[in-house]
Amino acid sequence: MTTGDLQSILTLIAFLSFIGIVWWAYSKRQKAAFSEAERIPLDDDAPWRPSAAAPASIDTGSREVR
Repeated sequence: MTTGDLQSILTLIAFLSFIGIVWWAYSKRQKAAFSEAERIPLDDDAPWRPSAAAPASIDTGSREVR
């Protein structure tokens, strides 16, 4: 077995692994789990409200950063 044969076999294994992952990701069994996961960033437990300890206004003056 030469180096070229080994590289060909490893390329084939990598390609088949990629195809398997794509097949799994787009299978109908995964749709429900992915649909739920895609909503996670948009679902909040409670809407944001400023706390009572927060200042009424925030100083937005420019500052020199070094």
